[in-house]
Amino acid sequence: MMLFFYTLVILFSLFILWLGYKILLKAGLDGWWTLTLLIPVVNIIMIWVFAFCRWPNLRADVKQNL
Repeated sequence: MMLFFYTLVILFSLFILWLGYKILLKAGLDGWWTLTLLIPVVNIIMIWVFAFCRWPNLRADVKQNL
């Protein structure tokens, strides 16, 4: 039973890393930043940094409603 649990934890972790990678690529940032999700406390800080930094793929001529 524990093997099943650990398998699910690993699969869920890989899924979350894949989602983070795709989001960072769409934002125009380097996908390697996804690895910061694996470091405790740093992951929370980096989520805030990415949320409020300027995303390179956003066009400057389009006004964003935030």
